[in-house]
Amino acid sequence: MTVNQEDALYDFLRNVTEPFTLDDICAFVRMVEPKKSSHLNIETASFLETRRMAFPLEGKRWISRRGAFEKVRFVISPTRLEIANGILIPGHRCLPFANPELLPQKFRFHWKGTGIPNSIQISHGSEIPYTTTESPPEDFYPFYALYGEEYAPQYIARDNPENESAFNCDPFEDPPEVSIQTLDMRNVYRESSFVPGDRFAVTTLDWKEGIFELERIKEIDWTKEELDNWIAAAEEGFKSSFDFLGPGSSTEEQIAYAYWFGGERMRSLPALSLEDFLYEVTDHIETVPYGIETRFWYAGKDIPDRKDLEGIRSIPDRTVIEEILYRKGVPISEYVVQSYVRDALYRGDKEHQSLEKLSDQIMERIIPSTIGLNGRDKEYLADYILEVFGEFMESYSSFTDHAMGAIRQRVGELHTAVVELAIKLQKSDMDPSWLPKHTFIVLSQIQGHAASILEDLDSDEMPPQEELDAMDNSVDSMIETYEDVKDLINEALGNYRKNNIGLWQKTESSENASWRVIQISLGGTDIWRRLVLPDTYSLTKLAALIRSVFNWSNEELNFNIECETIGDLSRKGISEFVCEIGAMWTVKIIILSWYQAKPDERVRCVAGAGAPPPRFIDGPLRFRRFISALERGSDREQHLAKHELGRDYDPSGFDIDSCNRAIHSGSSHGTGM
Repeated sequence: MTVNQEDALYDFLRNVTEPFTLDDICAFVRMVEPKKSSHLNIETASFLETRRMAFPLEGKRWISRRGAFEKVRFVISPTRLEIANGILIPGHRCLPFANPELLPQKFRFHWKGTGIPNSIQISHGSEIPYTTTESPPEDFYPFYALYGEEYAPQYIARDNPENESAFNCDPFEDPPEVSIQTLDMRNVYRESSFVPGDRFAVTTLDWKEGIFELERIKEIDWTKEELDNWIAAAEEGFKSSFDFLGPGSSTEEQIAYAYWFGGERMRSLPALSLEDFLYEVTDHIETVPYGIETRFWYAGKDIPDRKDLEGIRSIPDRTVIEEILYRKGVPISEYVVQSYVRDALYRGDKEHQSLEKLSDQIMERIIPSTIGLNGRDKEYLADYILEVFGEFMESYSSFTDHAMGAIRQRVGELHTAVVELAIKLQKSDMDPSWLPKHTFIVLSQIQGHAASILEDLDSDEMPPQEELDAMDNSVDSMIETYEDVKDLINEALGNYRKNNIGLWQKTESSENASWRVIQISLGGTDIWRRLVLPDTYSLTKLAALIRSVFNWSNEELNFNIECETIGDLSRKGISEFVCEIGAMWTVKIIILSWYQAKPDERVRCVAGAGAPPPRFIDGPLRFRRFISALERGSDREQHLAKHELGRDYDPSGFDIDSCNRAIHSGSSHGTGM
């Protein structure tokens, strides 16, 4: 598929509102770009499925995001603070009912005013005007959190050039104050007697342009039964989206598919606002960490780890070059390869070396030496690199490329390091369960973001200085994250070696002396413990051990398997299992490698993280809300969180000596017998 054909495909999807077939979209693409392609239908289907740009219907038909969400009604619930200040912050409120390419401040809202006296007059006819509101950025973050908590600063920075400059001054510190564009709702709130608890029913008039119509709905207009029906549809919609997408590529994608799978009931009134549903109502869905990002997921459950870089930036219609790299575990586009070529020009690599050495040097930056290329693949990539190099060299100017070149070099080196580390970990014989949580997901996200910047820098035209500053700061943050995760990986490798872990050949005489390393983690949290214990350890003792390390006495544990000892599980090929603590908590147990125990070895904790929650907290969702309130809630919310968690509760607090004292304090499981 050519670039023009891809642009035509996107243009079709932005404008079509009725269901369509592959033949319909391909006919449009060929009309715009008549270049023949015998695989256009296959490539188009791959685009739709891989990039999830439309929803499948029966009869081999599809419907676009615009077709699914235009003319549909949803709810916005203004906060007390917004009503008091006469404003409404669009933020994430219109997900997924507006074109995701639009920033919230570009949305346009009209006032329908059903049931309101005709005396209400709003400037510019029925369109609600914008004003500006100043505050510290943390006051605005909750209004952008549905995009992903980590992206809220970016949306606020992009609201206006002054914000972007303020954030770019220091990528690691928020500016003291920012200004964002907000809807001027003073006339609407005042003359409609709008009070807290009232809501807006919102109709999407134009999905592509982000045009909406507001209508006031009183708190008493809908019954509890009607709202309960919507809540049930919403919970089913999110669960179906998780089953279909996994964590998905973004929270925006998760939300779009949740509304799609939630059916007509979720996309109609009566309804709750999405904020109220996710943050106040449901106990089944929560925000969870996903590498350096966040996603919505089943409450109390972790998103499964991945073991490679594949999936973050998979390309549906890979070229020959992209296919070669993809097979080697480097999922990048030709634009990234071209950016590496530009980097070689910036570095002056052509001087004092042959073309053959030049192509080898560029290939080594793209593909780690631990992978290597041989035969036709290497020859094909080398020819491509030299062809691109010759083409770029004719018009290259180090003077005009100076600003972009410096950033390109840094991000290229980061991308090379991330890919090399990921490949090294894949090839190592270390049990991946020893690695930090979501190691490959974090590396994939850094690799994907770095590749995106390299694609943006594959250009002869320099972007605006503000954009270059944002790229530079983004690279700083990615490098810091990479160094942090690399340190954690090295620490994990050190622990692995320190504890003398390794597969060793058992004999009959050593059977009774066999010990294991196991890892137990509390579902829905980052709290975990790594322990050594004998292979003969019973599940009854394990239950007591779990209660000790999490300081939860007298709690009943229910295992989802039937075995007597850890050794029995190993012999049945079971390396992971789950137990339930009460109705709301789960514990995941992973059996790691064999451990060479000393003659006087005792059951003990060798590593861990996080302070366990008090046992009376009702599940991880409630626990996470208390932690969030403790860190950035209002005074009232912090007071409540301290009351529930304890005034001295430290979420990061973990003391290995205290943990081992709890294990050995008069309990039979402390001796390993």
